[in-house]
Amino acid sequence: MTTDSSSGLTLIRSNDLIIYYLYDLIMSYRPPYELTIEIFNQLKSIIRLIGQIEGYQLLQNNLQLRRENKIRSLHSSLAIEGNTLTEAQMTDIIEGKRVLGPTKDILEVKNAIKVYDQLEEIDPFAESELLRMHETLMHGLIDDAGQYRQKAVGVLDGEKVVHIAPPAKRVPALMGDLFEHLNEYQEDTIIKSCVFHYEFEFIHPFSDGNGRMGRLWQTAILKTEYPDLVVIPLENMVYARQEEYYRALQDSQSVGNSTPFILYALSALEDTLKQQLDQATNLKSDPESRLRSFRASQKGAFFSRKEYLSIHKQISPATATRDLSFGLERGLLIRKGQYATTRYQFLV
Repeated sequence: MTTDSSSGLTLIRSNDLIIYYLYDLIMSYRPPYELTIEIFNQLKSIIRLIGQIEGYQLLQNNLQLRRENKIRSLHSSLAIEGNTLTEAQMTDIIEGKRVLGPTKDILEVKNAIKVYDQLEEIDPFAESELLRMHETLMHGLIDDAGQYRQKAVGVLDGEKVVHIAPPAKRVPALMGDLFEHLNEYQEDTIIKSCVFHYEFEFIHPFSDGNGRMGRLWQTAILKTEYPDLVVIPLENMVYARQEEYYRALQDSQSVGNSTPFILYALSALEDTLKQQLDQATNLKSDPESRLRSFRASQKGAFFSRKEYLSIHKQISPATATRDLSFGLERGLLIRKGQYATTRYQFLV
């Protein structure tokens, strides 16, 4: 008996499980789920929130917020699995500083950073890409990184068997079916990402790292249509609602479709987007935060008020003028020129 750190549950392994032979006979691959009114309503709310974030361009040029989100995602994803390092320690690792801690935990963070640094370029529709990212994520942590498992896996919650995954020999075919569905079935991208996440965890294709990869791949799918979501810390909400996450997986297994998990995933995504919107738009009342955010997108060059407004589209020209005056008064900025030729520069 062992523990899969990516699921948070205990695993049992054997070589001759036959319970899923029926699965071979009945599964013509279109994952079962129902699009309910509640799902449609949540989907509309999520798309509206994404539109607000994209319209304000709250994340595209806010390098400080993007960096903070990356650290939150890394910390939450690994903390779910028992990694003991803090956000501050993960920040130090990103900055190349020496960190004291368990060797395994440090390696997990370094591997995860390599994966998250590639997230915007990942092709989530390619099965080979999934294997490549798993190899990076689990390098040095397990012997079969980047390979599908060779043993059967069952999931225990305490003493209770809550899931027996398909036999190992079926995993390549099932993953092939899942990627075929991902590539060919015409469905809303957000729904597709939720369905993929559930089906991936149901198949449990790797010996370890399934939780990390399932959550990562949902984000990778989402970013193909909604690029801003690649830097929103979805993992943070899962970390805060772990019991709900595992319950949704089990509820979907109990009813034989991913509808309960879709409902959970949409609710978590909606809450995350609301928090992100609140956090970003709070900059409206804080000129120092707006200046600091703009500074993160600059390289020391002189800039105009128009360029300042191109980053902070949610404020008025008059507010931008007050922000820049605030910066001058506090010694954060210097100015040259006047009227239409006025330019500003941050002091080092």
